[in-house]
Amino acid sequence: MSELTLYHNPRCSKSRGALELLEARGLAPTVVRYLETPPSAADLRTLLGKLGLSARQLLRSGEEEYQTLGLADAALSEDQLIEAMVAHPRLIERPILVVGDKAVVGRPPEKVLEILP
Repeated sequence: MSELTLYHNPRCSKSRGALELLEARGLAPTVVRYLETPPSAADLRTLLGKLGLSARQLLRSGEEEYQTLGLADAALSEDQLIEAMVAHPRLIERPILVVGDKAVVGRPPEKVLEILP
């Protein structure tokens, strides 16, 4: 099986639920606490490619930083949005499971099961 990587926030119930689902199946993903070790811009671009999403689709629009940084501005480029997520990782939707060349946002947590081999 391909290596599993879970971008995880232990304070998030959805993220905890996704990890529990994986562990209940005997899987032990590499857990990346992305708030403590944020992905680089290059890593985020790779992740977005695996997710098949734009940077805007991965943004958490309910976070305070979204409002204060003016990220609702449609004129902002993909690079500007990625840089905002690198600088403020709370803006990154969670949890994200990566399996090989595929990834999925675990909302609801059961979505992580969709990409398991």
